[in-house]
Amino acid sequence: MSEHNKRQQQAKVLRIARKLHRTTGALLFVFFFIIAITGLLLGWKKHSGGTLLAPTFQGTSSDLKQWLPVDSLHTLANRLLLDSIAPSLSTGVDRIDIRKDKGVVKFVYKDHYWALQLDGVTGKLLHKERRRADFIEHIHDGSLLDSLAGTSDGQIKLAYTTIMGLALLLFTVTGFWLWYGPKRMRRTKCTL
Repeated sequence: MSEHNKRQQQAKVLRIARKLHRTTGALLFVFFFIIAITGLLLGWKKHSGGTLLAPTFQGTSSDLKQWLPVDSLHTLANRLLLDSIAPSLSTGVDRIDIRKDKGVVKFVYKDHYWALQLDGVTGKLLHKERRRADFIEHIHDGSLLDSLAGTSDGQIKLAYTTIMGLALLLFTVTGFWLWYGPKRMRRTKCTL
């Protein structure tokens, strides 16, 4: 292949990369914007002064022998949720987060964004929180769309993360080529 044909081929690849980069960017701009903003918020959640994620409070003791049984704490948490927040809320638990070193157990509910922190020994309510970070995470990874659509197995999240991951990979490759391609063409021109 002659040097002239090599340059034409490099120019053609560069045009294709530029078109793919521009088109993908234009089509997915809103989604990348949302991912960037929510990613920043999630990165700062522990440093938000309790706005996005509440700190873990201190319970009475880290000695598990002194703690109430988890089923008793669960019953107390559900009663506190219904009495102190709203009697119509679902008591389905997403996860129970035991912080032995802090003497605290957190109950994070799955059908809404509320969580309670209870003292492991006394069962006393230490803190009730709106889990804004969980809501932001569900926007970030697309699982909020599954909740809204009522899908059964995270199909929208899977499609969303696949598309966005492949688009980011495409952006990385085409972005690199848009930077490197002209340098390579200039070098080829200098050797002619």
